[in-house]
Amino acid sequence: MNTTEIFLIAMTIIFTVPYLIWRLGKTDYYAPLVVVQIITGILLGPGILGKAFPDYYAFVFNPAVIQSLNGIAWWAVMLFVMIAGVELDLKKAWAHRRESGITAGLALGVPLLFGCAAAALMMGFDGWMGPKALTWQFVVGVGMACAVTALPILILLMEKLDILRAPIGQRILRYASLDDIAIWGVLALILMDWERIGRQGTFLGGFVIAAWLFHQLMVRLAERDRWFVALIWLAAVSFSADWAGLHFMVGAFLAGASMEATWFNQEKMDMLRHHVLLVIMPVFFLSTGLRTNWNVGGAAVFIAAALLLFASIAGKLIGVRLAGRILNWAPGEAGIIGWLLQTKALIMIIFANILLDKQIITSETFTALLLMAVASTMLTVPRVAPQLARMQSLIQRSA
Repeated sequence: MNTTEIFLIAMTIIFTVPYLIWRLGKTDYYAPLVVVQIITGILLGPGILGKAFPDYYAFVFNPAVIQSLNGIAWWAVMLFVMIAGVELDLKKAWAHRRESGITAGLALGVPLLFGCAAAALMMGFDGWMGPKALTWQFVVGVGMACAVTALPILILLMEKLDILRAPIGQRILRYASLDDIAIWGVLALILMDWERIGRQGTFLGGFVIAAWLFHQLMVRLAERDRWFVALIWLAAVSFSADWAGLHFMVGAFLAGASMEATWFNQEKMDMLRHHVLLVIMPVFFLSTGLRTNWNVGGAAVFIAAALLLFASIAGKLIGVRLAGRILNWAPGEAGIIGWLLQTKALIMIIFANILLDKQIITSETFTALLLMAVASTMLTVPRVAPQLARMQSLIQRSA
């Protein structure tokens, strides 16, 4: 078979296997299709399928096919991260700055500390820190991975729970938006290359000027033209960030964050996110699974994943409960908000991909983080749904 035919076999597998697991297994309550696709990517990776059927794996996922899949995955994740940037609503966060600042700060800071402590423990053993990492980069990188909230997946889960447009849903979006800014800011700091500081300074200075010019252009365009220009802007900023050494996904986030959500029809933006998840993000999940590794031993990877999961969930819940006490929230709100904000999935996987690309973490650490992201996301709806029902019941009784 030629490369095109093998590529199409790979694409058939990518879209068929997770769909059948999701639909026939009726996993939607515990594991939405997005989570099933991530898990399938791990199963199809070298650590499981590659070991069970090495000849088949080498035939389907040969270097030429992987290169083709990576190209699709890069564009998919750039679009996804751009949409996450566009959906940031910093105006509402500023209007409620005390509440948003306290909650977002504690919801990010406490799990960051817990995650840093977990990373420090992992450093006592070989095989976790990447060859190009400084100690602080590894510790802060893993710590921030534990603190991440996946804003786009959070939106999907809140739609599922029917609270996205409710007051509590809008509050959660404000907290997650502020944390998103901090997450990408810390990532940019981790990726700072002092040998290329001139290049990175040039990019940041040029971006500020270019973003102002871009804003002046977009407000003068009809909406149908804004969609095309937004894609050009995405490619240009992502290239510039990668050229500066900050990684193209940092550029994709900056490209989205520099756009106003009001420039686009909200329903169309929701449709774009839905279609990106449906049409091309499964390729990213597969390419992510191809990077998993169990060389330090499967048990060690699972132990590390459990440690990171504990740091992530405990840190987030404690941080949000502290915020709830300071701000005198109603009973039950802190639990609901804490569990929703600990959703990891895609953004943490993207974050970990960048750390792996820059050799700050090893593929074994990446695998542990990936398992942690999947587990934390699968726990969200089963934990939140009953708490939400109890809170709504209390509100109805008091009314």
